[in-house]
Amino acid sequence: MATKLSLTNLETLSAKVSVPSYAREDLSAGILHFGVGNFHRAHQAMYLDRLFNDGRDHDWALIGAGVFEGEQKGRAVLQAQDWLTTLVEQEADRSEARVLGSMIDFIEPANAEAIIARMAEPDIRIVSLTITEGGYFLDAQDRFDPSHPAIQADGANPREPKTVFGLILAGLRRRKDAGVPPFTVMCCDNIPHNGAVTKNALVGLARLSDVDFARWVEDSVAFPNAMVDRITPATTDRERQIAADQFGVEDGWPVFCEGFTQWVLEDDFPLGRPSIETVGAQFVSDVAPFELMKLRILNGGHATIAYPGGLMGIHYVHEAMEHPLIRAFLRKLEETEIVPMVPPVPDTDRNAYFDLIESRFSNPKIGDTIRRLCLDGSNRQPKFIVPVIRDAIAQGASIDGLALESALWCRYCAGTDDAGNVIEPNDPNWDSLVEVALKAKDRPEAWLEMETIYGDVGRNADFRAAFSKWLTMLWTDGTAKVLEHYLRA
Repeated sequence: MATKLSLTNLETLSAKVSVPSYAREDLSAGILHFGVGNFHRAHQAMYLDRLFNDGRDHDWALIGAGVFEGEQKGRAVLQAQDWLTTLVEQEADRSEARVLGSMIDFIEPANAEAIIARMAEPDIRIVSLTITEGGYFLDAQDRFDPSHPAIQADGANPREPKTVFGLILAGLRRRKDAGVPPFTVMCCDNIPHNGAVTKNALVGLARLSDVDFARWVEDSVAFPNAMVDRITPATTDRERQIAADQFGVEDGWPVFCEGFTQWVLEDDFPLGRPSIETVGAQFVSDVAPFELMKLRILNGGHATIAYPGGLMGIHYVHEAMEHPLIRAFLRKLEETEIVPMVPPVPDTDRNAYFDLIESRFSNPKIGDTIRRLCLDGSNRQPKFIVPVIRDAIAQGASIDGLALESALWCRYCAGTDDAGNVIEPNDPNWDSLVEVALKAKDRPEAWLEMETIYGDVGRNADFRAAFSKWLTMLWTDGTAKVLEHYLRA
């Protein structure tokens, strides 16, 4: 029988489960984090847990925060188990479970005053974010969009913020008024130049109500860029059952992930930081080469296998990698069009990096789903695929496979797979995407006219011709035959 996860039950858990060597009462807060989801707990919370287990930096514990009422459910689960999480690392030849104790509190989501007040306390020296790629209010050119209704609302009512950026600004303003130095804002999302993007969002929002305060934020607050990487699927009953059956832990929200993890950061933390470099993180002078490699080869690779997998009715990512056509499509597209568009990275072989990515995608235990990879394409495609196309066009390089990837996404967004099964909504803009995708069946250019997605790329004649060719073939011949055609070329 599984043991319910809690502080009082730690000593009675199975010997298969590693538990914290530190006492919870020895920890104190140093970081407030927005977005307490699976990736955060498999990544930042895990690094801090490692650090605390080494007996170091116990004054850098995490406090969770959330913007939306919908986050109440996850908070309630974690509260019932004293903010503990079971992290299960899975590789083909091993599975290991450990309990993370690095989070010591989680402020009630959407309680703006409580969140702002906690950020204003001097012990909070870092505010971090994992709010997904779509949470930064970016336009088609990846610039902050101050015209978004949510941003306009916070700009008009800065004392009653509803967005994460409005909350952070309110916390910074309260510290400034009290003479407390500003915390560092640390982005942990998969966005190129994520620190700069976060800074642009905060400064851009502040300008809507107080230009002088915006200038202070721009000049006084640190925004280190970072690259984060760990494949971490969503939690389902499958994961809860594995935690109970294999490790004897009853955890309402366990996190399963691969063994691989990477965190590369710029060292810009005026109020100090935890010494995470001692537990695997890497500090560099310029993150850009690392993040561009990851975003294009890994995240672009995810997009490459996602939509053919979705159209062919494949459930798990490792099952897609077992399909010879999808695996071959990934390798050809990466080797001929994606990897060549990745500039050199210090001390890194880009082709060997892709070989590692291919192996990680093939992990049979991770349980990552094709549907998760297909999620939120309207935000992910402009960050992971369209910039590669833009660079390839500028260099006169091949775009044929990239056009096929785009056509596969369009065909997926038509709302049915190759067998005629309905694809359930899988994007914040799903209804509008379906409408455009169905128009594109007869007039492919309609898809590329989505300026917020493609911008100038959608107006390129060569790309339009290649995209139209592939989309027409997908509708007439189906995914498998189209992949065969591409691989023979």
